[in-house]
Amino acid sequence: MMDQLIKKFPAQLREAIEIGEKAIIHPHTKPIHKVIMAGMGGSGIGGAYVSDVISDDCSVPYIVQSSYKLPSYTDENTLVIVSSYSGNTEETLAAMEQAILAKAKVVCIASGGKIIDKALVHKLDHLNLPKGWPSPRACLGFSMVGQLFVLHKMGLISHNIIDQVRVAADLLSFEQEDIMQKAEKLAGLLVKKTPVIYTTDRNESVAIRWRQQINENAKVLCWHHVIPEMNHNELVGWKSKHEDLAVIFLRNRDDLKRNQIRIDITKQIISQLAPTVIEIYSKGQSLTERMMYMTHLGDWVSWYLAQLNNVDASEIQVIDFLKTELEKSSI
Repeated sequence: MMDQLIKKFPAQLREAIEIGEKAIIHPHTKPIHKVIMAGMGGSGIGGAYVSDVISDDCSVPYIVQSSYKLPSYTDENTLVIVSSYSGNTEETLAAMEQAILAKAKVVCIASGGKIIDKALVHKLDHLNLPKGWPSPRACLGFSMVGQLFVLHKMGLISHNIIDQVRVAADLLSFEQEDIMQKAEKLAGLLVKKTPVIYTTDRNESVAIRWRQQINENAKVLCWHHVIPEMNHNELVGWKSKHEDLAVIFLRNRDDLKRNQIRIDITKQIISQLAPTVIEIYSKGQSLTERMMYMTHLGDWVSWYLAQLNNVDASEIQVIDFLKTELEKSSI
């Protein structure tokens, strides 16, 4: 099932654009000085992507808040985007309540659940996502594009990034078979290894996505870090050989020149200590296209790794157990 959901990612991006184009987002009564995106896991990762792709376009801070509480500076000059595919995420619901009390401008993105119910009661703007997707982590396109449209319709970003998403969907459709072939080969290099993902700070959302997908789909522990920050701490931890690690560098050919030099030197150091060091370059003309390409590749890698590990990519029993135990206690 998960492979079919991954394959639909390009179509999901197009559908998300259609939903966004039709969405009605009313202006706020106060100027917007900052944006907070409240969301967790598969729904929250969309916020990390948005933060990366709008950094050169958005004139106000965009903060991703993945917790029960909103910052104390949430006020009537804040736009709070509440994102939860199911509409029932416990932490996101708690954050939504705080946003309403703070008189912030609240816009909800969900397929239903308590979040949409509350949005209707409080007459809040909301984007209704299609129901029936069994895994929130397979709904990245809906979450990310929905947030982009909220920002655009609030006058905080141009339509240019959304146009780039449309082009990215076409790129992924064209490259799908090649991406799958590359992913299968890459997965073969990760069997019985702990993957370590490195990329530049501008591309961190993609590294987070790779880590989360490998965690959830392949049931494998994984970590990531970003350059240049990693050069100031984690690099020192590479002191001895680690036969059980597989290091993956996610790169764009237009990465900042100084960061490209840093990656080359870092790769040279680590190659002496880890038997598996992989370098992957993205495709695409814009940052948005390159991020979507690398994301789709990573999703497929996680699925093929799940097959090689003989595990069900869709299964998340331990998370279901956690939620069941939490339901025994009130917030």
